[in-house]
Amino acid sequence: MDFFTDILQYQYLMNALLSAIFAGIMCGIVGTYIVSRRMVFWCGGITHSSFGGLGIAMYSGFNPIAGALIFAVASALGIEWANQRKIIREDSAIGIMWSVGMAVGALFMSLTPGYTSGDLTSYMFGSIITVNTPEVILLGAFTTLCVIGFTLWWRPIMYLAFDRDYSSSQGIATQYASYLLTIVVAVAIVLAIRIMGIVLLLSLFTIPSVTANHLTKSYRNMSLLASLIAVAGALIGLIVSYNWEVPPGTCIIFTLSAMLFATKTLSLPNIKTPLKNENNS
Repeated sequence: MDFFTDILQYQYLMNALLSAIFAGIMCGIVGTYIVSRRMVFWCGGITHSSFGGLGIAMYSGFNPIAGALIFAVASALGIEWANQRKIIREDSAIGIMWSVGMAVGALFMSLTPGYTSGDLTSYMFGSIITVNTPEVILLGAFTTLCVIGFTLWWRPIMYLAFDRDYSSSQGIATQYASYLLTIVVAVAIVLAIRIMGIVLLLSLFTIPSVTANHLTKSYRNMSLLASLIAVAGALIGLIVSYNWEVPPGTCIIFTLSAMLFATKTLSLPNIKTPLKNENNS
């Protein structure tokens, strides 16, 4: 089978191609904020907590992604609220949400009539070739909003990612901005579940941004470069997966990991600099 020949004949391949492009751009932009703010563990917690929403939605007969979205946003806002009010340490809140979400999901999955373990495969490990047209449109619309938002407010986002006290001194409503970005990250996580799955999703948000950070010290350039890397990794992984008939999620991860390894190995010492806070740029 040849990907470039078949893509003109099968709609599901075109959907997969567009999903890879949109998801790469979205994860590059959102992933830079996640990595810069050191929210990787937070991201993993929200990803796994969304499993609870999946289970409840499948048990109730609703759209699983809609259920995951509600659960993920609620969990993300809950963690942010508890952290801002010092009710519980953030890492503890994440761990609780992580385990409770998985437990709730497992419970309702087991109660769902006719449930089999195969029903979860596309959500746990991703299945980009099964993404339908409405999902592609939704992913494309949200990616467009991310691009517009980053273009207009990349500097306030950068301030918030690095130093919340400094962002407050610049007139930014830090508390409300944090809640808004928390929702954005949660939505991005859920929309990418169908592509990479709950188990593998974290790599698409982190590896491209980490790779880009080895090549640039600018937050803005890091976001742009991370998007390009994520898109390239997703496309290469998709093509290899289709031609070799292996799972697409694993191919994407191996591709991104190879790009990170090559970057770390081949980068010159003078470009191995930490990410720069562009307060004065």
